[in-house]
Amino acid sequence: MTPLVDPNLATPETVLGALDFAGVAVFAATGALAAARQKHDLVTFAFFGAITGVGGGTLRDLLIGAPVFWVHDWRYIAVCLAASLAVWLVGARPWRFRALLWLDAIGLAAYGVLGAAKADAAGIAPLICIVMGALTACFGGVVRDLLAGEPSILLRREITVSAALVAATVFVVAQAFGLWAWPAAFLAAACGFALRAGALVWGWSLPAFPGTVTR
Repeated sequence: MTPLVDPNLATPETVLGALDFAGVAVFAATGALAAARQKHDLVTFAFFGAITGVGGGTLRDLLIGAPVFWVHDWRYIAVCLAASLAVWLVGARPWRFRALLWLDAIGLAAYGVLGAAKADAAGIAPLICIVMGALTACFGGVVRDLLAGEPSILLRREITVSAALVAATVFVVAQAFGLWAWPAAFLAAACGFALRAGALVWGWSLPAFPGTVTR
């Protein structure tokens, strides 16, 4: 009997590739949106988009000793440029800042899964896979905020890094229990996105350290 879906579409390599391009495009768009808030020119749009789109994955690959992904595949930079150009062409819109927040939420979830999955494919220990997922998802945003002069996501009490950690953790655990690559990836990304979405809609945040600040 011929399967309804090509089995090759469910391989870990295909899942990783699909998440990789999606994550790069979304994060590149958030970088371009950050440039839009500062009213930069098109070249700066492209720079913000590229460094945000590939920043986290670059750090991940350097740490796990893998070839830096975008150096060997020009399509990643092309995706960053296309996403940046799309943001430029859309122009100023009143919903632009909210779009940045929601795109960032999607990127955190997708790249949390991707970073953990790529580290797992390289034979890295499960706990470090989760760390790599968080770094992949968050480092590009840290660089974006630094360049844009915005408070870093690491210094905000709202749930951001935690969403990437949840996505990475769910993926690693699901894989450990033998769940198929596609369902594991979508389940993990959905969990991470749901947590970040809750923070955006209902203002969820992690508890702060108790007590008063002393010098």
